Amino acid sequence: MPQVIPQLINGQWQASNARELIEVTDPATQEVLALAPKATHEEIEAAIAGAKQAFFSWREVPVPERARLMLRYQHLLKEHHDELAEILAGETGKTFADAKGDVWRGIEVAEHAANICSLMMGETVENVAREIDTASYIQPLGVCVGITPFNFPAMIPLWMFPLAIACGNTFILKPSEQDPLTPNRLAELFLEAGAPAGVLQVLHGGREVVDALLTHEDIRAISFVGSVPVGQHIYRTGTQHLKRVQAFAGAKNHMVIMPDAPKDQVLSNLVGASCGAAGQRCMAISVAVFVGESKQWIAELAAQMAELRPGYWKDSGAAYGPLISQQAKQRVQKLIAEGKAEGAECLLDGSHCEVPGYPDGNWLGPTLFRNVKPNMSIYREEIFGPVLVCMEVDTLEEAIELVNASPFGNGTSIFTRSGGAARHYQHAVEVGQVGINVPIPVPLPFFSFTGWKGSFYGDLHAYGKQAVRFYTETKTVTSRWFDDTPVSGPNMTIQLK
Repeated sequence: MPQVIPQLINGQWQASNARELIEVTDPATQEVLALAPKATHEEIEAAIAGAKQAFFSWREVPVPERARLMLRYQHLLKEHHDELAEILAGETGKTFADAKGDVWRGIEVAEHAANICSLMMGETVENVAREIDTASYIQPLGVCVGITPFNFPAMIPLWMFPLAIACGNTFILKPSEQDPLTPNRLAELFLEAGAPAGVLQVLHGGREVVDALLTHEDIRAISFVGSVPVGQHIYRTGTQHLKRVQAFAGAKNHMVIMPDAPKDQVLSNLVGASCGAAGQRCMAISVAVFVGESKQWIAELAAQMAELRPGYWKDSGAAYGPLISQQAKQRVQKLIAEGKAEGAECLLDGSHCEVPGYPDGNWLGPTLFRNVKPNMSIYREEIFGPVLVCMEVDTLEEAIELVNASPFGNGTSIFTRSGGAARHYQHAVEVGQVGINVPIPVPLPFFSFTGWKGSFYGDLHAYGKQAVRFYTETKTVTSRWFDDTPVSGPNMTIQLK
């Protein structure tokens, strides 16, 4: 029997009493790697109670000590970088290089959390009125929750719990049930770094576990990354129960290609940004908008994409791995079929891809469409596969109108040699993250991940200064100290000077 993975509750790895177990499979072979429990009501309550109790002592730990914990943690993550990448590749199917990138981008956020001392600094003004001073202090919230997706099982948990805990909160992580082995290993290393019992808890399961966390009175804030329907459910349910929520949802990211752009760089970047990680990235480029004469490059784009070969994660020549599940593969195949039926021209069709030696893998070959219209399902829906759709416009203004009409606003990029065109695009486009000659403009952790519109529900974004504000609240203290001069009577007025 495969191993039933444990849960981290109050500093101890515990076997679950769950009767329902979820198979964790290798998407390249369908081999069952492990079994994840669906946490019981009692286990959920124990984790929340433990996190609440741990908060009362953890919030009093001096901020420099919290920073030192993060310094030790990022050091351990670097020591175990390749080990984590192997675990991640095995359960997600990502190529080893891609898995290492997943881990490293998470390490960068842990590094950023080690700077928490300066990030937690408040503000002061002396003599806001005569002999009266005002200061603001940044203080933690309490028990926070992170609900993370399958596609980045290292990076996205590390977006959340290091910063939340460095701010003085305690944290409950509910990772994707499709690849929970990597998050468990992240938590093991966090304990090894010296995290006190109860500061981080890890629960496994599906929607029932999520809903229990969303509605529990002791949970103060919820961070989520995933699909649009789930993101909307989490935002509505969490806010209805008076919690802070940041919910990162779907995307449809456009790359605008101007005719003056360097063709070789455009095509190379476009191939990697659309098919890397099998397209299973919320910042993947899934729409190429060719402006004017740049449409002549589409044939060369098809030729370069046709050379991509998916494969097993140990295959150094593989461009990307399988999709996460058979259900995910079937969904993408359905959208490809709909695109053809709706009249789009399919220049490359990866629906029936095979990889020698791995007949049961969730493989999809690179797929390219041309003559796509905004009303087609392959344009309207987030495909989350190695599928790129091409659209053609005459001017930059038409490209901007197309991008701005999309209900999503996660990321976009423009490739051009013109500073004026780039400046106009970055100013006019209604998207939160813009790349100029950069295909996937994911910011480093000292900025924040700033999706807009239907790509994000909430007010404060992930990592960076915005995450610190999300995981904390501000206390403002106005003070006046009296000398020994006698006071004739009570002051009944508000001081104006």
